[in-house]
Amino acid sequence: MEAKDHIPLLYHKPSEAEILQRSEALLTCMKLRRSVRYFSDEAVPKELILQLLQIAGSAPSGANKQPWHFVAVSNPTLKKQIREAAEKEEYLNYHGRMSDEWLDDLKAFGTDWHKPFLETAPWLIIVFKKPYDLDGDQQVKNYYVSESVGIASGFLISAIHQVGLVTLTHTPSPMNFLERLLDRPKNEKAYLLLPVGYPAEDCLVPNIQRKDKEDIISFLE
Repeated sequence: MEAKDHIPLLYHKPSEAEILQRSEALLTCMKLRRSVRYFSDEAVPKELILQLLQIAGSAPSGANKQPWHFVAVSNPTLKKQIREAAEKEEYLNYHGRMSDEWLDDLKAFGTDWHKPFLETAPWLIIVFKKPYDLDGDQQVKNYYVSESVGIASGFLISAIHQVGLVTLTHTPSPMNFLERLLDRPKNEKAYLLLPVGYPAEDCLVPNIQRKDKEDIISFLE
């Protein structure tokens, strides 16, 4: 590839001590991240949501295709419609679609088909994946779509936590009602629904433990 296709990397190498300090601070921060189902209705500025979505959009993607689109919803009527449609699907999930083993695994979280947070949270962010782009009537293929959108979603969830907000990775399956309600084009498929805001003052989260580092990390030296 010709040199003109590249630009210098903007990078300032920190000292090893600085790197360790940053990593320790980030680890402490991220260990406090929890999925939240009880939200305050306190307003969150649109400008903050815009910045969070730009952070998500900075994620790497296959061939730099950036196969995602983010829709941020604060309209109360639309949030109510989303809740009603999500609860309809979730009711069917909890009453026949989910296996007994799945339902048993969910008991520790105290969840059911009711999803009031979809109306209470000031913002709903819906992440869409694009298997292909459209150039007029022509389809333009995207690559590693699910992996790329998953990485962008991880950027977004991390950013939401680090700025002081909370969220929940909500995936009411099937999710095609979101494509209809939000009037998305045919090349966009709903991937993830994130309510975003502040936690309720009396917010509780399940008393769960993460796996020990020895169970999730291996070093080969």
